[in-house]
Amino acid sequence: MSLTRLSLALALSLGAASSQAQSATEQELMRRLDQLATELNKVRAELGQLQQAQAAQAAQAKVATAAVQPPPATLSSAELPPAQPATVLSGYAELNYNRPSKSSKDASADLRRLVLGYQHRFDEKTKVVAEIEVEHAVASADDAGEVAIEQAYIEHQLSPSLALHGGLFLMPMGLLNENHEPSAYLGVERNFVETAIIPSTWREGGLQLVATLDNGLTLQGGISTSFDLNKWDAGSSEGRESPLGAIHQEMAQARSRDLALFGAANWRGVPGLLLGASLFSGQATHKQTAVDSRITLWDVHARWTPGAWDLSGVYTRGSISKTAQLNLPLVGGVTLIPSRFEGWYAQAGYKLWEQGSYALTPFVRWEQFNTASRYADLGQGLTPAVAPAERVITLGANFQLTPGVVFKADWQRFRENSDLDRFNLGLGWSF
Repeated sequence: MSLTRLSLALALSLGAASSQAQSATEQELMRRLDQLATELNKVRAELGQLQQAQAAQAAQAKVATAAVQPPPATLSSAELPPAQPATVLSGYAELNYNRPSKSSKDASADLRRLVLGYQHRFDEKTKVVAEIEVEHAVASADDAGEVAIEQAYIEHQLSPSLALHGGLFLMPMGLLNENHEPSAYLGVERNFVETAIIPSTWREGGLQLVATLDNGLTLQGGISTSFDLNKWDAGSSEGRESPLGAIHQEMAQARSRDLALFGAANWRGVPGLLLGASLFSGQATHKQTAVDSRITLWDVHARWTPGAWDLSGVYTRGSISKTAQLNLPLVGGVTLIPSRFEGWYAQAGYKLWEQGSYALTPFVRWEQFNTASRYADLGQGLTPAVAPAERVITLGANFQLTPGVVFKADWQRFRENSDLDRFNLGLGWSF
């Protein structure tokens, strides 16, 4: 073989070898790239799983921390509202001095009443309300004092706007009976209309529903014990002073053969204004006599406090049925049972001066009442004469020392019986 042909053959052989080597190298490189891509995908998957696990652990740690974490700094323990106590004490008292204008020797000072009460909440819906009252400082067989339970009932909230009361409670009548603390009314003495006609503080045992509506209307109604006409004492003047006060039972072993129905509506839809009315009706002989007699009492009342003014008024009327039959066995007594009794008053007070906790409120009250405005006909010479209506004007002032503590002074003039004219001083508190 010539040198030229040998050279050409050698060149072709080297080219072929080079080409084969290059092809093998590219294949190996592609294989490794594929392997690296597979491993990279595997690492990515493992990284994703690890991130998901870390996120789940962080969420669980956040929930656990929130469960035990104290309130944030914006609501520190010093700023949180205090927890309401389960038991709350309350009370009020009146100390009065009365000096008759025409008989100063009969002036008297009296711890008229001292009342202590409590409320205890069993849960967020149920509580007990109770008050015990001591009148005239000392109660014994030889003293005029009295110990009485003024209220003792359970209140259960059936809904945010409806409550049920069961037990001994004050009747929702007039302006004074349910709000009779000395700091709640003007004057040393409670007005005559709401003591002689409405026998404040009047309470009965029973069941009562109280609905408080969004439009400012409060509705109350229920069933209760009634009066007892068998207690009427024709030889005493007590019935002339207050017909219903002479025969109320106060749930002290009360006769309960005859029960009563009652209802009241009070509207406070305008700030400073109260308009209301109430009704009580029930039989009151309890089958102790052959006569079934019914007692009915109703009233309308209003109070308006625009600015410094305090304006109020009440009209009330009561009746007792079949008094002719009831009175026949009592003929000759000094006080027979009236068939009708009634009264009204109008009052105006003005907060003349106020500084800090001090406030001075002069007032005037005009009232007219008759505890025997009608008698049933018993025949000529037997029917009692209708009593004249007593008219009383009261001028005075309340001086508030601090909310809940009040000094009072007033002068009262009686139109029919001027011997009762008097000057009064009073000190009272409530909490």
